[in-house]
Amino acid sequence: MKVLVTGGAGFIGSSVVEALIEAGHETVVLDNLSVGRREYVHPQAIFLEADIGSAATALALETHRPDTVIHLAANIQVQKSLQYPMFDAANNINGTIHLLECCRNAGVRKIVYASSAAVYGEPQYLGIDEIHRTRPISFYGISKFTPEMYIRCYSELYGIEHTILRYSNVYGIRQSAEGEGGVISVFVDRMIRGERPVIYGDGLQTRDFVYVEDVARANLHALTSGDGETLNIGTGRPTNLLELYELAAGFCGFDKPPVFKPARAGDIAHSFFNFRRAREALGWNPRVSLEEGLSRTVEYARGKLTSQVAL
Repeated sequence: MKVLVTGGAGFIGSSVVEALIEAGHETVVLDNLSVGRREYVHPQAIFLEADIGSAATALALETHRPDTVIHLAANIQVQKSLQYPMFDAANNINGTIHLLECCRNAGVRKIVYASSAAVYGEPQYLGIDEIHRTRPISFYGISKFTPEMYIRCYSELYGIEHTILRYSNVYGIRQSAEGEGGVISVFVDRMIRGERPVIYGDGLQTRDFVYVEDVARANLHALTSGDGETLNIGTGRPTNLLELYELAAGFCGFDKPPVFKPARAGDIAHSFFNFRRAREALGWNPRVSLEEGLSRTVEYARGKLTSQVAL
């Protein structure tokens, strides 16, 4: 199968591309490198540097004619969405609409879309399942949910199959610790540098941390399964930030307490997923425990820091 991955030079995208190529799929990566990095692209993938909202995307789809598009390119920063809502909407909503038009014109059979736990907003109950109400409390949550509706409509109007994957908190190798990077990557990066990480709020807020390799496998399964489905991709395990801090500190050999700062706007208190439907529709289960995932993440971060020091 030929698959085009938007955002394939990024944190999640690069792992998805690896999984695709290992499974024998011909893979095209489309990424504007605003966040992704060229060195993260698998050497066997075809790489095209382009923005999903540009004419180059239409040309790429027409030229390569992929069977399936896995759409990961997006602004992923909640705080940036609150500061720059027009930027967030242009990337996540308008960019997706443009991509859908390109898919329609190029005869793409299916789109697999990376959505987010942010579409649910404040949970009414835990673990959150797919019938939970959707009421985002950040512009990011809105800009991830709106494309879901466009995708379903394109599916009904033009026959493009779809699977929507709503990710919980993804972490793992190649995740940036810069800016508003994922909490695990930030904790690990600061700890191995001997710096005290920041916890916003009291640290009792919970999240569902899923390892990037497991997320990549979910995308691989969605190529041939889960048509018409919206599915939660998580572990079903809630972990509070204080517990996470202690686990990360243990792997990093770090013995200093965190710095506490006030909670941030747009952050929810508690969240974890019920992923039963993903198990049923995709035959998917998370395999990597938080402890194993943290161990891999710390090992990767140490190797990266060592190589930077050597340069």
